[in-house]
Amino acid sequence: MSVILVLLGAGLVVALVFLGLFIWAVNSGQYDDPVTPGWRIILDDMKKKNSKDTGKHLSREDNDVP
Repeated sequence: MSVILVLLGAGLVVALVFLGLFIWAVNSGQYDDPVTPGWRIILDDMKKKNSKDTGKHLSREDNDVP
């Protein structure tokens, strides 16, 4: 029975340490991404351009091949 109490206590300590490290990382800006928001608008434009290009279906009259 005492082993369960020790393991519960150790698990609680480990969980609190990880929670503290996560809070520290968020507050210190570890999850801030200054690069991706600038590229996101460019990537969205590229996706729109590619979807317009692949959506075209040429008829036989539009092709140079007889």
